[in-house]
Amino acid sequence: MTINDYFSTSDLSLTTTLSLYYPVDSLDRSNLPKIQFLFKRDSNLDRFVESYWKGEIQVNPITFFNQLKAIKTRIYEH
Repeated sequence: MTINDYFSTSDLSLTTTLSLYYPVDSLDRSNLPKIQFLFKRDSNLDRFVESYWKGEIQVNPITFFNQLKAIKTRIYEH
């Protein structure tokens, strides 16, 4: 695996939205306090991210909030 096999972001909102559809593969804590979330790239991931930035992704707000809590738990579990 190479770095090009992964999509990386520190944006919490993007991470939360992505993680509703793609599992977080790992967290990179090498540049604290900023944490990078890594997602295994596939043929649809880049298009999904582009759709996110265009405002084309819609999610249930309760589902988003619950997922945000789960992501924050992963941040602070160490």
